[in-house]
Amino acid sequence: MLYDCRTTADRDRGIAAAVEAVKSGELVVMPTDTVYGVGADAFTPHAITSLHHARSVTNQVPPPVLVGSRHTLDGLVYSLPKAARELADAFWPGALTLYVEHSPSLQWDLGDTGGRVAVRMPLHPVALEVLRAVGPMAVTTANKVGQPAPVTAEAARDQLEYAVRVYLEAGQAHDPAPSTVVDVTGEVPQVLRAGAIPFEKLRDVVPEIVPLDEVGFSAPSGAGKSSAEA
Repeated sequence: MLYDCRTTADRDRGIAAAVEAVKSGELVVMPTDTVYGVGADAFTPHAITSLHHARSVTNQVPPPVLVGSRHTLDGLVYSLPKAARELADAFWPGALTLYVEHSPSLQWDLGDTGGRVAVRMPLHPVALEVLRAVGPMAVTTANKVGQPAPVTAEAARDQLEYAVRVYLEAGQAHDPAPSTVVDVTGEVPQVLRAGAIPFEKLRDVVPEIVPLDEVGFSAPSGAGKSSAEA
C-alpha cells in the first residue's frame, strides 16, 4: 500500500500503517534525507532476513541502523567516544553515518557485524516520526541489488513490489548523495566513505579526523557499501 505523505490525512494513515507493519516484523519503504530506504525492526531476525530477500541480496552485509533521536545512540553502543558524540551533536539529524562498536548485550541479529554497526539519524520528518514510534530500524537503500537507488517511493515500489507492506511517498529526494561514513571505533576517527558532508566540515568539529585517501585500509564489511546510502 502506498500512502502520499504530502497530504495530512494520508500522512497520518501512512505513518500509522508503517508503525504497525514494523512492529509486526514487516518491511516499509520511507523517505530519508538521501534516497528512499527500505527498513525493518532491527530486533526482529526474520524481518532482517526479509529485508535481504526483498533486495535480492546474497552476501547479506549487515544493514545500517537508523535512529529517531540522538540519545538512542547511547543505548546502542558499548562506549561512545568523545569524537563520535561531537560529530553526532554537530551533524545529526543529517547525512552522517557513524560506524560504532555496538553493545554486546543487544538482542539483535543483523548478521556478521564483528561487534560494529553503522548508525545514522536521518533529517526527514516522516522517517523521524516512524523511528521515534518504533525504535531503531535496519534500513538500507530501497532497491534491488544492481538497480538504481530510488528517489521516490513509487520508484522503490517498481523494484520491490509486494515484498514491502507499506510505502510512504514524500516526493522526490532532494539530495540523493550518500551519507558520509566515519569510523569512530579506533583511536583516530577515519572517513570510510566520502558523501554529503564535506571533509572540511567534519574537520572543523574533530580536527584529528583522517580523510578517506589517508585511511590506508579497506572499509570494514558493510560500512562503506551502498547499503549505508539510505
